[in-house]
Amino acid sequence: MVRVENGIIIKEISLLTQPPGNFYWSRFTEIHGISSLQTVTAPVFDQVWHIIRPYIENQNVVAHNGFGFDFPVLEKTLDYYNLLIPNFNKICTYKIYKSNLANLCKEHQIFLNHHDALSDAKACAELYLRSFNT
Repeated sequence: MVRVENGIIIKEISLLTQPPGNFYWSRFTEIHGISSLQTVTAPVFDQVWHIIRPYIENQNVVAHNGFGFDFPVLEKTLDYYNLLIPNFNKICTYKIYKSNLANLCKEHQIFLNHHDALSDAKACAELYLRSFNT
């Protein structure tokens, strides 16, 4: 996750959390390269929510394909841990640009280590900021 103020990334965070039962679908491991081996000692989501929450609560939250993946997963995770869903604005760079993240980054010359969460977050922030200039 990144925090943007006045058009500049001022803070970033990258952390792994252990999913329930430390279970991964093999397809997701193929995409992201993260498996139960990397998260066996990682905290569970509700243990780090206090760190994540300020990046989300009452913020503009930007994700690529956010409505298809990120936003529902966040809400289901919060529900799983009986945590309240905070108020936040959902913004999807896919809806803005109508193209996939890798192609957009190539087109706009934005560095991307695709499917690395922090790299994806930085790229989405940059694309969102650039959307005001198009």
